[in-house]
Amino acid sequence: MKVSGPMKNAFAVSTNTYHGFSLDEALNGIAKAGFKHVEYTAVKGWTEHLSASMSKAEIDEVLRKTKALGLAPLGLSGHCNLMDEARLEDFRANIELAGKLGCKYIVTSTGEAHFGHNEGSAEDVLVANIRKVLPTCEKLGIVMVLETHGEYGTGESLARVTRKVGSRFLGVNYDTANVVFYGKTLPDEEIKGCIGEVKYVHLKDKAGAQAEWNFPALGKGALRLDRVMEALVAAGNTSPLSLEVEFTQAGPKDVAEVDKAVKDSFEYLKSLGVV
Repeated sequence: MKVSGPMKNAFAVSTNTYHGFSLDEALNGIAKAGFKHVEYTAVKGWTEHLSASMSKAEIDEVLRKTKALGLAPLGLSGHCNLMDEARLEDFRANIELAGKLGCKYIVTSTGEAHFGHNEGSAEDVLVANIRKVLPTCEKLGIVMVLETHGEYGTGESLARVTRKVGSRFLGVNYDTANVVFYGKTLPDEEIKGCIGEVKYVHLKDKAGAQAEWNFPALGKGALRLDRVMEALVAAGNTSPLSLEVEFTQAGPKDVAEVDKAVKDSFEYLKSLGVV
């Protein structure tokens, strides 16, 4: 099925898809698949492809490699625990890193991504802490997007937070598979209720049972991602879409398997007429 369009949204790949492999391997695989944009990952203790402690020379080398492969920076996944005031300086440093890389978006969850610590804290603390870091986003012209994850597993729950803050530099990063895994709902319907707050999308498929860690290549799972894209088109929402594949708990056996998943995902998007 083709997605009605045309879609004006940029399509990227998150280097977190290459968790356990190098940034060079990620950039090479993304470019080889046919994509033109990249979302870098700088998540401490998880996928540390980049770091806020990198020197200017190191950052320049990353940008040189990215450009040489025909890729353009789109966003930075810089998850920090926004519930913990002690981590806000780390997150400010990641926002500044995003600026140095030329990224227009920084992605974070409300709590510590992938570890589940402190994700049940009071919403007023979350709102207050977001307001403390937003001035850095405003100064650099970077939009901060909150990923559907953990306690905030649906787009509507995060939209409630973004509406409370009320800044054009804040929005929802709608992860299409996380709303199933954490939010126990289907993205093609749920997104319609919060689409005005969506400013970034992690395009991710889901296979297996609801609580099973199984996120294959696009088109290989059970989600109607075409309908998600149709909803974006219908709403005139031109948010970037960043592909993410997280495989099963066992992970991919080698980088060739990751490259194939990224290429298969590109071919799926091509079949929908969106790339």
